[in-house]
Amino acid sequence: MLLLEVISGERLAKPERGKMRVHKISNVNKALDFIASKGVKLVSIGAEEIVDGNVKMTLGMIWTIILRFAIQDISVEETSAKEGLLLWCQRKTAPYKNVNIQNFHISWKDGLGFCALIHRHRPELIDYGKLRKDDPLTNLNTAFDVAEKYLDIPKMLDAEDIVGTARPDEKAIMTYVSSFYHAFSGAQKVPGAPAPPTPSAPHAMPSHASLPPPT
Repeated sequence: MLLLEVISGERLAKPERGKMRVHKISNVNKALDFIASKGVKLVSIGAEEIVDGNVKMTLGMIWTIILRFAIQDISVEETSAKEGLLLWCQRKTAPYKNVNIQNFHISWKDGLGFCALIHRHRPELIDYGKLRKDDPLTNLNTAFDVAEKYLDIPKMLDAEDIVGTARPDEKAIMTYVSSFYHAFSGAQKVPGAPAPPTPSAPHAMPSHASLPPPT
């Protein structure tokens, strides 16, 4: 219920304070009722299963919450939320060589897509021209560290997990990228910012710009 209040900005019904199973089920039902009141169809998600620790049910409910309150409202030229977010990413990263965003999984594995989104809006935070396409771990960690420290975007992903899997989790990538959309939506590219530089050749030594103090 606290998650719903934070992510929706609304107050929910007062939760039961007891620790018995019946109290827990009552609280989960209040959360499910709130989600349903927002027009979200809940299929095969029951309070009892969530209270009993059903991982699949719990993850399904969390994804439903994220989809409704963090992603569903994203709209670009009357597309669906997923298509709109993808289109936004494609447009923002289009000028960047070696960045070709076609999906929410393998297109992000080398980390350059995340770095390009940051550089497009805050070019002083990342020296994009010093990044190497063949060093995805450094690229990912750079983007995640900068996003957390300067953009207040929490680290939701693990760089080693992304590099070590053939196909990163689409829902996890989509959720994280939506944080960039909300952080930058409506923001214009910094006036006078230089054109996107080309990432360094594979033989170049990695180097990152000195970052300004957090504001």
